[in-house]
Amino acid sequence: MIFLENEYIKASFATKGAELQNLTSKETGKDYLWNGNPDYWGKFSPVLFPIVGALKNNTYYCKDKEYKLPRHGFARDNEFSMELISHTEALFTLTQNEETLKVYPFNFTLQLHYKIIGTSLFCTYIVLNPNDKDLLFSVGGHPAFAVSTNEHVCYNDYFLEFNKDESLVYHKINGDLIDDETEIISLKNRSLPLTHNLFYKDALVFKTLESDRISLKNHKNSHGLHFNFKNFPFFGIWAAKDADFVCLEPWCGIADGTNHNQNLRDKEGMIALPPKGNWERTWSIECF
Repeated sequence: MIFLENEYIKASFATKGAELQNLTSKETGKDYLWNGNPDYWGKFSPVLFPIVGALKNNTYYCKDKEYKLPRHGFARDNEFSMELISHTEALFTLTQNEETLKVYPFNFTLQLHYKIIGTSLFCTYIVLNPNDKDLLFSVGGHPAFAVSTNEHVCYNDYFLEFNKDESLVYHKINGDLIDDETEIISLKNRSLPLTHNLFYKDALVFKTLESDRISLKNHKNSHGLHFNFKNFPFFGIWAAKDADFVCLEPWCGIADGTNHNQNLRDKEGMIALPPKGNWERTWSIECF
């Protein structure tokens, strides 16, 4: 495990998947991350690369050749190398290997740069293209935040507060794929109450979210977090059935649509990074 800390917060990470696994306030001792209970969902904050979501039949085609990839790709299951830059900053790196080239015919460098400043943790995805051709990829986050319950606070006491949206238009998921059909959730004071049954039919997937900050709050105390993200065109909100967490998922990429032709270059949200190019996006968690 890798540890970062300052006077306000401390965080821990695994080299497998470069996964954030703990984010704790030193003042209160509260861990803002889900505990990874495998009875519900045994992950904490996986990185999604080189695809986000599922492929149609777990298959795509690149230059007329067939490849197979599981949902969300392979980065979360691979060991990253790690450079500890300081007590508050670390850089994790993954590059292609013999196994990745069998399922994804590209050389690549994927880096996760974590940094804590004050009461905030910043996560930056960096992708470098060493090829002499476009690098086709998607990347996304999947952090799971604890919805702490006890005799005084229940799951239904929590809500998500959006900084811009007055209503939410979400796409339905059909067999792990994105359906064209949408539904609308009207918000009161830009707030979405949390209930377990909200996620019984899988994630809420957004393509037109206006907000770039979502706050997790509750009606019983003043503790919570602000989740900040910019330039992520897609977003997912999810929880495992009856589990006391909620995932806030900023995505540059999305699952295949039900009518997708399975050509990787035609995949919605796929990024085509030019030769020798670099790309990055950042999200952050501000604890309070």
